[in-house]
Amino acid sequence: MSETVLNATSGRATGSANARRDRREDSIPAVVYGLGMEPISISVARRDLRQALSGSAGMNTILDLSVDGCVYPSIIKEMQRHPVRRPVHHDDYIQNNPDEQIIVSVPVRMEGHAKAVSDEGGLVDLNRTEIEISTTPRTIPDEIVVDVSEMDMDSTITIGDLELPSGVTATGEDEWAVVTVLTMRTRSSTPRKRPPKPLRPKAPRAKAPPPRAPTPPTPTASEPPNAARFVALSALTQADFGRIEARDGVVRTHRQG
Repeated sequence: MSETVLNATSGRATGSANARRDRREDSIPAVVYGLGMEPISISVARRDLRQALSGSAGMNTILDLSVDGCVYPSIIKEMQRHPVRRPVHHDDYIQNNPDEQIIVSVPVRMEGHAKAVSDEGGLVDLNRTEIEISTTPRTIPDEIVVDVSEMDMDSTITIGDLELPSGVTATGEDEWAVVTVLTMRTRSSTPRKRPPKPLRPKAPRAKAPPPRAPTPPTPTASEPPNAARFVALSALTQADFGRIEARDGVVRTHRQG
C-alpha cells in the first residue's frame, strides 16, 4: 500500500469567510479526527495534496499527516469539491489503526483480450468500475485486476469470481456482476421493406335529395285569375293537353286525338 507524508498547519480559523480566504491563498481547509482524538482543524497546501495523491493508490493512499510535530496515520474520508469548477473545497481525514479493518472503494481494471467474444461480434463490458472491500489500511490494494481473456459470449464474471489479495474481502454479494458480454447488432445489407399502410374505409356519400317541383308563382291582385290558370297549365306537357291558347284573357286547350 502506498504511503506518503503530508504536512498540515493547525490553528485554522473556522467559518465560511476564513475558508474562502484560505482557498484564495491556495490552501484547503480540512479536519482530522478518529480513534478517540479531538477533531483538529487544519489546512493543507493544495499543491502538496495533489502531489500526495498522484500515486497509483490515489484516494486510498495512507497519509502520514504531520501536524505540529505529531504524525497521524490517516486516510481521506471525504473530499468536497466545487459543484461547477470542481476544485477541492474541503477534506476530512480519519486517523486509522494499521491493524484495524476499514472499508474502502478500489478501482477495477480489465486485462487481456477476449478473442472468442470479438470473433462473435460481442463486446466485453465493465459493469462496476470500483468495488468496496474490507481490509487493513496497510494492505489496501491499488486496484483489482480482472482477466477477461477466457471469456466467451455466455460468460459473466461476478464478485465471487474475483481473485483478491490476501487479507482483502469484498463487501458485495458474490453474484453481483462485474464484467458481462454485450451482443452487438449488425445492420443487414438488404433494405427492409416497410409494410403497406392500411387503407382507411371511405365514408359513404350522402344521397342528394330528389329535385323539388317548381312552385307556381302566386298571382298578384292586379293579375286576372285566368293568368294564374294559364301559368299552371303551361307546366303540363303537350302530350296531355295538346295546344294551349289564351285569347282575350280566356285560356283554351285543344286535346290531341
